[in-house]
Amino acid sequence: MRKEHFLITGGTGKTGRRIVDRLQKLGHKVRIGSRSAKPAFDWNQPENWNQVLDGIDKVYITYQPDLAVPGAKEAITELVKQAKKSKVKKLVLLSGKGEKEAQLCEKIVINSGIDYTIVRASWFNQNFSENFLLEPILDGVVALPQSKVKIPFVDANDIADVVVEVFLNDKHNGQIYELTGEQLFTFKEVIDIISKVSNQSITFIPVTLEEYSNAMREMQLPEDFIWLIDYLFDVVLGNPENSIVTNDIELVLGKAPISFSEYAEKVAQTGIWNQTKVKA
Repeated sequence: MRKEHFLITGGTGKTGRRIVDRLQKLGHKVRIGSRSAKPAFDWNQPENWNQVLDGIDKVYITYQPDLAVPGAKEAITELVKQAKKSKVKKLVLLSGKGEKEAQLCEKIVINSGIDYTIVRASWFNQNFSENFLLEPILDGVVALPQSKVKIPFVDANDIADVVVEVFLNDKHNGQIYELTGEQLFTFKEVIDIISKVSNQSITFIPVTLEEYSNAMREMQLPEDFIWLIDYLFDVVLGNPENSIVTNDIELVLGKAPISFSEYAEKVAQTGIWNQTKVKA
């Protein structure tokens, strides 16, 4: 297998760092796309991208904080333009399942003239252990809107495995894959699983989106963060398409997706859900 040069944007994030690890273990050269790397990659500094793309064969694109936010289309357009100029051979875009705004960014990649694969993902399992839902779990009270919506949570490790496979196998060129777990859960159901495997008492409280947004404002969180969370709960989780289970992980990898219970049991063994919060 020919060793190639990869740029992994978001290379220190949930999916990015897992992809970096897998590619490096296979002996490929990997450039981490992050503001702390050298050369640094910053979505707000396109003047540096030609340096970051120099000598790169394939690029993983994950836009922070989300493809739905203002400015995402312009940033993806510019990155694709510079990638083409740098003779990049393939792009893999991490997109959101059921996100119409994200699909506008997908079209930019699809129409780039560069080989591509689009990977649309459902909500990550890791949101409960590596993201904004960890803190309320540690508090023992998780209050969330959309309590009745069924979600096919997907594991970041499965996403990373799919991305590596589509990078290394040209048969995936031009494909769009929608990645989900194999089972639908409500938020209460997954919190109950986490409570059981961590042996912690965690209460789930259903709230309205308005109540949730007001609570975030009382915590003085940035308005752009509140807007994004509102969007994810309202538009994304409110889309019936996002309660559909697919078999694309099995199609690409030849194995069943990691189940939420399997994820939860593995995380519970790390003790992260049993940490004592430090009070300010």
